[in-house]
Amino acid sequence: MFTGLIEAKGKVLTLEMRGEQARLVIELPFASALSDGESVAINGCCLTVVEKDATSASFDILRQTLTVTSLSELEVGSLVNLERAMLAGGRFGGHFVQGHVDATGKIIDLSPQGNDYRLEISLPVDVHKLCIDKGSLAIDGISLTIAELTDDSAIFWIIPHTMQETHLQRAKVGQRVNLEADVIAKHVAKLVESR
Repeated sequence: MFTGLIEAKGKVLTLEMRGEQARLVIELPFASALSDGESVAINGCCLTVVEKDATSASFDILRQTLTVTSLSELEVGSLVNLERAMLAGGRFGGHFVQGHVDATGKIIDLSPQGNDYRLEISLPVDVHKLCIDKGSLAIDGISLTIAELTDDSAIFWIIPHTMQETHLQRAKVGQRVNLEADVIAKHVAKLVESR
């Protein structure tokens, strides 16, 4: 379980395709504190540490994960958002994020508006139906509040702190991002659909 509050940024060292799978190696500031088998959300996708050293960690990515997420588009030097799994008893400041990416969307707009930034993301129909105005949506692992919901997108307002502390500082219009809808919304939708 994650909160969507980004802990740090990491840098992609390698992304090596291994048949239908891949091995991702990331330079990250808390590498020495990690244990093999530990979960880390990378751009909102929960991955397992398979090897580590003092400055980096390696993660195996399954074909399904490569298909559903934007991780296959990472390049050497790409910045990624990082969050370790939440500790029991820790402060819960974001929303319930599982690290299970539902789909990807694209950045339609990322523009400065005074001191803040306007971020608009396209939403596939299956994710859109789980969103509400002022509800939560994880964008590349960042817990964000939907300021406005259009027919096919969501608009967010990004404060300077979030821009500085996440990979959004390098994001570009047209870039694919990982989307995870609120888990409570998913359960409610399933219950309603089954009636």
